[in-house]
Amino acid sequence: MNVAEAQALADRAAELRGLAEPVPSPCSSVCRMDRLSGFCEGCLRTIPEIAGWSRMEDDERRQVWRAIEWRARAGIWRAPAIGDIDA
Repeated sequence: MNVAEAQALADRAAELRGLAEPVPSPCSSVCRMDRLSGFCEGCLRTIPEIAGWSRMEDDERRQVWRAIEWRARAGIWRAPAIGDIDA
């Protein structure tokens, strides 16, 4: 992921903030985990977020999107993975 891709992902996350249901998946079909950060290089999700997506309620999915936006805007996609983020 580069800066432009991260910005586009953050912008998409911001657009989805007020979206009703259903909340779309952030998957971009890249599906490659960054060894350093622990985030998917395509969608900036963690393995637990990816694995749990299909079982999440829409509110939980929105929380994941908020975390993605934060990660993308903060530029941490190549930093150590973080825990839960208060959004």
